[in-house]
Amino acid sequence: MTDDPKTLVSTDWLAAHLNDPDLRILDATWHLDPARDARQEYETAHIPGARFFDLDEISDHRSALPHMAPQPEMFVSRMRAMGVGDGHQVVIYDNSDVRSAARVWWLFRLMGKSDVAVLDGGLGKWLAEGRAVEDMPPILRDRHITVQRQAGLVKDVTQVARASKLGDHAIVDARGAERFRGDAPEPRPGLRTGHIPGARNLPFKKVLNADGTMKSPDEIRALFQDAGVDLSKPVITTCGSGVTAAVLSLALERAGHRHHSLYDGSWAEWGMFGDLKIETGEA
Repeated sequence: MTDDPKTLVSTDWLAAHLNDPDLRILDATWHLDPARDARQEYETAHIPGARFFDLDEISDHRSALPHMAPQPEMFVSRMRAMGVGDGHQVVIYDNSDVRSAARVWWLFRLMGKSDVAVLDGGLGKWLAEGRAVEDMPPILRDRHITVQRQAGLVKDVTQVARASKLGDHAIVDARGAERFRGDAPEPRPGLRTGHIPGARNLPFKKVLNADGTMKSPDEIRALFQDAGVDLSKPVITTCGSGVTAAVLSLALERAGHRHHSLYDGSWAEWGMFGDLKIETGEA
């Protein structure tokens, strides 16, 4: 794996840079399983110096949809309070089955911050290698941060509906195959089952190795192509609520496909409204 501080870095890279003064580490663990408490897990053991990024708290609370991207003002306020600012290299990790660190990587990119990477393999790989963790909270000092929202990196329901109708974007759904086909119920009650018309299915776990690390750029491109995704088009990633879609966004970036955006509302929004068309079965 080639380390890239703008997309993905290895545990070796992080260990070598752990004491860099301008490094900021974020634990972005988020669980779909309500029985697991991500903050409590962080407080029990985290990579030295890591701050906890609460995906549900740092979100747009005006929306009824889960963890929608926050307004820039909220993002700035929370990052300043966490001591994350301009000039920092940010590394994000998780210990989550849904690889939630990629979602926070995408949020930073949405806010115009590019010196941000996901830790390849996350906390699981870090622990498997016997590396140090701690339970002490970091010392936080306010740090100035400027952001510039990159509107092209996010799509709303109207834009996705248009893309679905016109076919001018490739829409890729990161959910499991059974949910994509409509054969399995959605974990959130009240949602229809199926997928956005014209979407292709690439379950996010397919771009990952057994240890949670990401596959090579060549393997990633092959996976998208095998899923029927036309990589000559801009790509819109989607999933259940915009978390695992970001894994595909990160994979596309690693594979050199720069024209991608994320449908923030994802199926939590699309599956809610009866006037939006759906398809079932294979793509």
